[in-house]
Amino acid sequence: MAALVSAGLSLQRDTLEFDFVIVGGGPAGLATACRLGQLSAERGLEQSVCVLEKGSEIGAHVMSGAVLEPRALTELFPDWQSLGAPVSIEVANESLHWLPGGRRSLRVPNALLPLPMRNEGNYVVSLGRLCRWMAEQAETLGIDIFPGYPAVDLTFADDGGVAGVVTGDMGLAADGTPKAAHEPGIEIKGRRVIFAEGCRGNLGRRLEQHFGLRNGIDPQHYGIGLKEIWSIVPERHRPGTILHTIGWPLDRHTDGGGFLYHAADNLVYVGLIVGLNYTNPYLSPFDEFQRFKQHPLIRSVLEGGKRQAYGARAVNKGGWPSLPRVTFPGGMLVGCDAGLLNPAKIKGIHAAIKSGMLAAESAFAAVHDDNDDAYPQMLADSWLGDELRRARNFSPAVAKLGPLVGGAVAFAESNLLRGRAPYTLRNPVPDHGRLRPAAEVKPLEYPAPDGVLSFDRLSSVFLSNTNHEEDQPTHLRLGDPTIPIAKNLPIYAEPAQRYCPAGVYEIVESNGGEPRFQINAQNCVHCKTCDIKDPAQNITWVPPEGGGGPNYTEM
Repeated sequence: MAALVSAGLSLQRDTLEFDFVIVGGGPAGLATACRLGQLSAERGLEQSVCVLEKGSEIGAHVMSGAVLEPRALTELFPDWQSLGAPVSIEVANESLHWLPGGRRSLRVPNALLPLPMRNEGNYVVSLGRLCRWMAEQAETLGIDIFPGYPAVDLTFADDGGVAGVVTGDMGLAADGTPKAAHEPGIEIKGRRVIFAEGCRGNLGRRLEQHFGLRNGIDPQHYGIGLKEIWSIVPERHRPGTILHTIGWPLDRHTDGGGFLYHAADNLVYVGLIVGLNYTNPYLSPFDEFQRFKQHPLIRSVLEGGKRQAYGARAVNKGGWPSLPRVTFPGGMLVGCDAGLLNPAKIKGIHAAIKSGMLAAESAFAAVHDDNDDAYPQMLADSWLGDELRRARNFSPAVAKLGPLVGGAVAFAESNLLRGRAPYTLRNPVPDHGRLRPAAEVKPLEYPAPDGVLSFDRLSSVFLSNTNHEEDQPTHLRLGDPTIPIAKNLPIYAEPAQRYCPAGVYEIVESNGGEPRFQINAQNCVHCKTCDIKDPAQNITWVPPEGGGGPNYTEM
């Protein structure tokens, strides 16, 4: 038992021990678990493996476009089709369009598409469904899965290595005092702890700082992805058709792009990714997305349909130059917790699955065969490592040169040089450091939502099924509560009220008429944008009480 002192009371934490502890029930964590289960069965060994998932159920907090490249899934489960994996809508045709304005569109010839952007043999999927299926396979292999248990802290062994994690307390009041139904979190120990929290993982960030995993490495770079699921009229539905856009509504200095994927059952997935290296503090990614849907190219598909779901999530886009060291004493980082998304492909599911498999094989050998942890070298030598190295200049080129010129560079590097350019571009300025003072830029004005194709934040949050117990400690923590009003408001017009896609942050008048920074934490969809883009780096996102947040059923 581990002692805990909280609000002046002496409490005891239960302690559970496993051979392997996996933090995060997304594709990376579940692939790690499944591969460990397979290795155990192959060797006839009994080993204990647990997966901790902060969402109320597997898939509740995952969100992706999503177009799946099935290579890694096939390596993990060669018979995934006969096992009933929810992967059935193969890409039938694809197109990339440049939108020079709010009404025009120019299709880019397929011959000019960078090779990584081509989607032959890929599938339109719901990542939530895929993760639930992977969880079923993991449980069949003897894996213990615990949804609703966020890992909120680290424990260390005497030698300084990671020994395990602590799950969050349940039943704390907003002031931190225990309520009647209070249950202290559990200390969960493992011989190896694998962190698969997804993009901008809270414990992953702490591990990077504690072990210096990012020393000498470019900062990670991010976008915010906003997505809706629509049910459209059957005559407009083309299963397997995918469309990507660059250009409008974003200006030529802001990288990102839109997508529209035709899934099954008259559903389409529509979304916009906005690079968080944008410079104008008046920019609102949410409102840019609402504008995007008004373009005739998108309107012609959505019109007459009905919006069914909404979500938002940060995505890694730094690529190979921004990858931290992925191992440390006692554990490793996998998937988007390590930044393993290929920005040239705009895909990370295959990378998450492959990295989880490699981490499992390395961790298994380290624990059972007393081998050195070979995960970093295995990753570098794999097809995934080769893929990411070849695409290493994509994100820096687009950030430095803009979407059009940067895209041309990407085409030349991928199609002509086959990813073997004799140089590596760097992007050392973090996204939060790119904002310009409000006095130096032109304010942006956005049209009011029409309630047909464009909507407000609160009605959108409703469709995300977001729920937090209101009487609990806030999971959005200000290092200095004076900074939003004293610094961010006069210098940057407090951008939090615009970059947040869920209406969490507001500037309201106090009783004396003075501005006050208000945090509506119950609205938070866990996108992590505030943790990334706040210019003072004053906001830290931490997991709320277990099960809190969005409940994405089909994202």
